[in-house]
Amino acid sequence: MLSGVRSLCKGFSVRGMSLSPRQINRWPSNESSEPPTDCPRVLITGGLGQLGVGLAQMLRKQYGKENIILSDIRRPPTEVYNMGPFVYADVLDYKNLRELVVNNRITWLVHYSALLSAIGEANVALARTINITGLHNVLDLALENCLRLFVPSTIGAFGPSSPRDPAPDLCIQRPRTIYGVSKVHAELMGEYLHHKYGLDFRCLRYPGVVSAHSKPGGGTTDYAVQIFHDALSSGHHECYLRSNTRLPMMHISDCHRATIEFMQAPESQLSLRTYNIAAMSFTPEEVAEEIRKHLPNLRVTYNPDTIRQTIADSWPVRFDDSNARQDWGWKPAYGLSELVTDMLASIREKKNNAGLPVS
Repeated sequence: MLSGVRSLCKGFSVRGMSLSPRQINRWPSNESSEPPTDCPRVLITGGLGQLGVGLAQMLRKQYGKENIILSDIRRPPTEVYNMGPFVYADVLDYKNLRELVVNNRITWLVHYSALLSAIGEANVALARTINITGLHNVLDLALENCLRLFVPSTIGAFGPSSPRDPAPDLCIQRPRTIYGVSKVHAELMGEYLHHKYGLDFRCLRYPGVVSAHSKPGGGTTDYAVQIFHDALSSGHHECYLRSNTRLPMMHISDCHRATIEFMQAPESQLSLRTYNIAAMSFTPEEVAEEIRKHLPNLRVTYNPDTIRQTIADSWPVRFDDSNARQDWGWKPAYGLSELVTDMLASIREKKNNAGLPVS
């Protein structure tokens, strides 16, 4: 049971331990109430997914290799293990997480562990456990240890009754996937704990993220990654969405940069705890046409998958990210043409280095 007047990380009971304000680590009273940001100690959960490795690399360039700890429940590839600290972390094991936070003097926690939209619909019980129980574990740890906590949200946090073109930061959401429901739950829990207990909770609603450095991971927007691999291998892509399905998208470099800039922003600049971020919106046919400027023989056929098409039809066509631009200076660097050029060059280089044929 949490108690006490609102202040940053005040005393409360966590997992059966009664903690007073004197027992909770707090920022020194003779300094600003802002947590130190010059050299944070960062733990990234779910680090072997689409986003974790790249974010860790960018953070290590700024804060040093040893200050950024990547974690997952899977064995990392050799190249990832050699990049910097990697530990086993199961977000459902509260004791394991607590030991990692305490022993490594963590100050920032980036919580990437989640089951994505299409996979979540195929296994609702597992998605509920990972996406909600795991979230509660990191929320408790962040409160107990005065962490700056980042939890990503998603285009999937909106539903068919939401404004779609554009979707603002604050509106009716009511998603119809367990992934979306769990992300709305995360947004609201984080905001509640911020306003009531001072948790430094931060959340960005990511659009579809396009990256050459990770395989599609079961999301509804993953066609926008697979089409590049297919274009450079077989020259043919079968798309599981209709040709005119427009969705917000973003190059992974912009996604990582937005996350870091948001985490670095002083609390005084933030009018919200959850922001939309946007870069571009396109359809399968539009990205195919842009690819054909480089590979004219690309052939795309359409075989809509009922589950993923239904999900996509409930999502926004565009994000309104004006608050992020105004409050903390967000601005994307990649448009569609830049994204296509970079994706083709990156995947071609990876294939050449691996000795694989390129179309």
